[in-house]
Amino acid sequence: MRDKIVIGSRESVLAVVQAEQVRDYIRERYPGLAVEILTMKTTGDRILDRPLEKIGGKGLFVKELDCGLLDGRTDLSVHSLKDVPMELSDELPLVAFSRREDPRDVLVLPEGKTEIDFTKPIGCSSRRRMIQFQRLYPQAKFATIRGNVQTRLKKLDDGQYGATLLAAAGLRRLGLEHRISRYFSTQEMIPAAGQAILAVQGRAGEDYDFLSGYTDADSTVCALAERAFVRALGGNCSTPVAAFAEVKEGRLILRGLFLDETDGQLHEGQEIGKPCDADQIGRSLAQRFQKKSREILG
Repeated sequence: MRDKIVIGSRESVLAVVQAEQVRDYIRERYPGLAVEILTMKTTGDRILDRPLEKIGGKGLFVKELDCGLLDGRTDLSVHSLKDVPMELSDELPLVAFSRREDPRDVLVLPEGKTEIDFTKPIGCSSRRRMIQFQRLYPQAKFATIRGNVQTRLKKLDDGQYGATLLAAAGLRRLGLEHRISRYFSTQEMIPAAGQAILAVQGRAGEDYDFLSGYTDADSTVCALAERAFVRALGGNCSTPVAAFAEVKEGRLILRGLFLDETDGQLHEGQEIGKPCDADQIGRSLAQRFQKKSREILG
C-alpha cells in the first residue's frame, strides 16, 4: 500500500466537490494514508466561446488530467462519467464507478421566475437534451451555453435565457437543489450515458484495490451497457444519443435514443438481459437501431 495518493481534478467547483467525495472515502477507509487533490485547468474549461464539438469534443476535459496520470504527478483522476470519451487508452483504464446519484435532467429558471419565457432561447449545448425537450415544448428555441454550473446560472439570472437544462446530480452535489424548477423523468428525457456516475481513472498495471469498496456493482454494469451502446453507434459529443440502464429484479434494462443523421430518423427502444451481459446488451440495442436505418435507406 502506498503512503500517499494524489487525485487529479478539473478546477471547477463541481469537479473538486466530486474529487473530494473520493478523497473522503479513501481517508475514511485508510486513516493513515495522505490523500491530496491536484487541480488543473483543462482546454475544455478555457475555451468557452465555441461549441464543444468544434474544438475537439469531451476529450478536452480530460486531456490535461490524462497527462498528469501518465507523467506520475497524480495517481488517479475523478471524472463525471458522462464527460469521459467512449474510446480510452489502454494505459489509462477506468478502475471504479461510484453509486449513481439522481440521473435525471432538470429545468432551471431564472431566479424568481416560475414560468418559462419562450420569447428568450433555452440555454443548452446538448443536442440530446434539445431534441427531447422540444418534444415536450415544441415552441422552444435554443442558444448555446457553455461554462461551469455557476457561470451558466449567472448567465441565466442575467436574463440571457428563458431557462436552462442541467443534470440534477451536479446541482445536488453543489447544494443548489433549490434552483431546480422541474425534474424530467428518465422516460421524458433519457439521460446521457454515465450521467450521475463518477468514474475513477487510473494507470494500467497499478493496484487500485483500495477502491474496491467504493465501486458500486449496479452502476458498473449500467455504465458498461450505456457506454457500449454509444460506442457501437460511433457516438461523440455532438451526436444526439442518450442511454440509461437500470438493474431491476436481477435484470438489466437499457433504454436508448439515437438520431441517425444519415437518414434523419430518431430511434428509441430498449434491450433487456442479464447484468453480466452488459456490454453485449449495449451493442445489441445499437445494432437494432443500425439495422432499422439500413432498412429505411433501402
